[in-house]
Amino acid sequence: MKDAVPILSVPPVRAVHASEVRTRTGLGRRADRRNFAARMEVFSFIGDLAVTAWMLLLAYWCRFVSPLKTYGFFTESVVFNDYLGHLFIGVALMGVLLVNFRTYNPQHLLSLSYVSNSISKASLAWVVCFMGVSFVMKFEPSISRFYCALGFGLSLIGLLTWRVLLNRLVRREQSARRLRERVLLVGWTEESQRLVELMTRSTRNPFEVAGVVTPPSGFGKLPPGEDIHIAGEYGDLRRIINREDIDVVLVSDLNLTRDELTGLSILCEKELVDFKIVPNCFQILLSGLSLESISGVPVLGVSRLPLHSSFNQYLKRTVDVCGALIGLLMSAPVIACFGLLVWFEDRGPLFYAQTRIGRDGRAFRIWKIRSMKCNSEAHGVGWTVKGDKRLLKCGGVMRKWSIDEVPQFWNVLLGEMSLVGPRPERPELIHNLKEEIPHYQARHDVKPGITGWAQVNGFRGDTDLKERIKCDLFYIENWHLLWDFQIMFLTFVKRDNAC
Repeated sequence: MKDAVPILSVPPVRAVHASEVRTRTGLGRRADRRNFAARMEVFSFIGDLAVTAWMLLLAYWCRFVSPLKTYGFFTESVVFNDYLGHLFIGVALMGVLLVNFRTYNPQHLLSLSYVSNSISKASLAWVVCFMGVSFVMKFEPSISRFYCALGFGLSLIGLLTWRVLLNRLVRREQSARRLRERVLLVGWTEESQRLVELMTRSTRNPFEVAGVVTPPSGFGKLPPGEDIHIAGEYGDLRRIINREDIDVVLVSDLNLTRDELTGLSILCEKELVDFKIVPNCFQILLSGLSLESISGVPVLGVSRLPLHSSFNQYLKRTVDVCGALIGLLMSAPVIACFGLLVWFEDRGPLFYAQTRIGRDGRAFRIWKIRSMKCNSEAHGVGWTVKGDKRLLKCGGVMRKWSIDEVPQFWNVLLGEMSLVGPRPERPELIHNLKEEIPHYQARHDVKPGITGWAQVNGFRGDTDLKERIKCDLFYIENWHLLWDFQIMFLTFVKRDNAC
């Protein structure tokens, strides 16, 4: 499962005498890494523009030269010079959008998934903006809609293919080593332990753990493992920074005094090293953590998450409505077939309605095809477990393939649920869970879903609730539309713990 530990950056002023700079060999190595990253960003940007230009040329050939020219609404003959200006505008617009969607973030040069996501969003925005600009500016000759569609498809395929090849190049150890920043941790906590696990899990991570410094108060109850390099004592930080060629000093032990933190930030400033803090006083929704101003006073807190954006909400709702309509039409025969099986096996209602808790704690009625015997909850509410005797024979099949959930497309259409999101729970269970599990209620910040990130990772039914909540919260913090499509696809592929 992809994951990240958000960190609050306090950038140094980086003011240091030139004679000191020349005497530091560590600085030369760090400068080499930064220069190499900058060159790779420029190279990838130029490559993106070149690929876009070639793909738009190919789109022109397909639309106006190849046999496809007989299709579409644009029937006038077109000379290449007439479309040359359109091509330049299209390439320039793609470049602006790629920059706008932060495709060239140096920390993500090694992450193909991040780059692919940015390129996909930029390409979708490009086709809308390009047609909009052509409509407003009244291009002569007018833009062919078929050409725009071809340009979008070919550019997306071309850019993704080019970036896959570039990613293979930069992920070679010699190149990847020059792109990774070396991190020195001060102190050891659960957050820093998780951060180290993430850094060492994948070669795509832009950071490399150089070691841990023992804080003045010691490591306490949670010492680092034997595989973690102890770089030295807190009082020897300056020598450690230069010896280990450190780029980032990351403080995870907030037991340091204010004077110690101030001194550490000043030291990092003098040594031209980034100073960052793991804000472990916050434990939830940290990707929305930002610095705001209230009457001129800086205040740190959780502000906006991806699904707080009105644009993202409308985008997700559009996909939900379209998906729900398609789902209801396609699942009607399935509902009818299994409804008959339920009726023949256990005469009673075909559908089963439960009260669940949705966004902002609102209660609603969720609909399912009944998979259990009548009065199966007469002795109390609980999760279904493997081999549950309350299940009908056809109910086990429905649970395994989530067929009992298909009537919930109607809940999605009503706006009570989404196609993808945290699974809604019953109020009887939530009453206890919100007291027992930290941050449980935060999952009600978004609409519940028919499927979710926790479900495709195997956290269904009677499984580890804490891990399920972590998955739900990570989804809320890092939502993007393409991830929803990925989760929907994985729902049919990964059936772990379905019962």
